[in-house]
Amino acid sequence: MALIRSRRGLSAKIAAKLGITRGAVAQWNVVPPQYCPIIEATFGIPREELRPDIFLKAESTGVAA
Repeated sequence: MALIRSRRGLSAKIAAKLGITRGAVAQWNVVPPQYCPIIEATFGIPREELRPDIFLKAESTGVAA
């Protein structure tokens, strides 16, 4: 959640995109998981950064393709 708060004006843009109030976004202690794909697609913030407790970051195998 600090990620969203640290970017100026982002909470207002997220609220507008989700159709909720900026106050509702401000009350989030963590981003609700159902909003992570929308925020990722719209703002380019990976869901792994929004909710690392739910979404695992893809691990590199170290093998070149």
